[in-house]
Amino acid sequence: MESTEQIITWQAPALKFGVGASEEIGFELVRAGLRSVLLVADPALSRLGSARRLAKLIEQEGIAVEIFDGVRIEPTDTGCAEAAAELAHLRVDGYVALGGGSTIDTAKMLNLLGSHPGREVRDYLNRPIGGGAAVPGPLKPLIAMPTTAGSGSECTAMVALGITGMGLKTGISDRALRPSLALVDPLHTLTVPPAVTASSGYDVLTHACESYTARPYDRRAPYASPGDRPLYIGANPISDVWAEQALVLVGRYLRRAVLNPRDLEARIGMSQAAGFAAMGFGNAGTHLPHACAYPVAGLVRDYRPPGYEVDRPLVPHGSAVVSTAAAGFTFTYPTDPQRHLRAAELLGADLSGVTAANGADVLPAALRAIVADTGGPQGIGSFGYGHRDLPALVEGAMQQQRLLVCCPRQAGPDDLRRILDASLAGAA
Repeated sequence: MESTEQIITWQAPALKFGVGASEEIGFELVRAGLRSVLLVADPALSRLGSARRLAKLIEQEGIAVEIFDGVRIEPTDTGCAEAAAELAHLRVDGYVALGGGSTIDTAKMLNLLGSHPGREVRDYLNRPIGGGAAVPGPLKPLIAMPTTAGSGSECTAMVALGITGMGLKTGISDRALRPSLALVDPLHTLTVPPAVTASSGYDVLTHACESYTARPYDRRAPYASPGDRPLYIGANPISDVWAEQALVLVGRYLRRAVLNPRDLEARIGMSQAAGFAAMGFGNAGTHLPHACAYPVAGLVRDYRPPGYEVDRPLVPHGSAVVSTAAAGFTFTYPTDPQRHLRAAELLGADLSGVTAANGADVLPAALRAIVADTGGPQGIGSFGYGHRDLPALVEGAMQQQRLLVCCPRQAGPDDLRRILDASLAGAA
């Protein structure tokens, strides 16, 4: 018997991508045999009439549509449970999600809770925060139509939720949550404001970097049974292909998309990057920056992000993740200098004269440059955090065990404290 894991598992949804692809939503629903759907829409898109226009395309095919637009930016466990209870009387054959990651994650939760009533959201949350229960059976078809280039939720088998009363975020990971079709039309992203474009792009950036540098799948002990193999298996040759291409696209197009929102080529490139990164991290996993991001977002006191329409304090997910990324990758650099340097090179860094011995800051510097050029946060201090907050942030990060197990270097509380401390002012 081998002493390390030898098996790669990799999954992705069916994909339809391109300018104007959203016009084919009716065709796809008919092909799936659906007669009625719940359209889960971003409330801003509902106000602009985009949800109603999409509903008309669906209705033209003889399919009944109900619209739910009560989505909140950064959904919570209680919010999703309340929405599911509100919609429990509906009987639909499937779901369509029109919006960013928050909308798609909400649709996944409504599908889960509507398909298998009787369980609480916390039954499914990743351990140790929740019960880590498996989804008990198939879900209904879900077509995900992203309107931002960020989370890649249209391609992944997870949701991220704020946990009410705990000041943190965590996720639910289960293959059943993966949408049946990702229908990606970059035209939807042309009206996304620059601040939202930037933060969403930071999520793509870190997804690709983290999955590319994750603890490799074959540096883990073999699993006792196939059912024990997690969704996030670690860096692997298949996920690497997607992560590498995502890094190239982010380096080429994120700045352009932020500085000129109507740049269609840049929008297409970033939409591709979001999906490609998701096909990488959705199987390989993420690690330190995402583990730290959940308490950074969950413990926010009074920060309200410029360029966002919000009714409460909020740290956008991508901004939370990138705020600790430079320090996080400085910490992981010794595990595989060449891979960290390759990630930086794919983003556009010049490696002339760089060696493994002197290159620890190359990837962090590349990340800081992208964030600075796009008006992003220079560390978690930008959100109002100080040294007094470090114990709570460390405690929250330590609860993200499904992510920390993917870190290529073991990280304990003292390590996380140093990473978060270095991130207060953006210094690695």
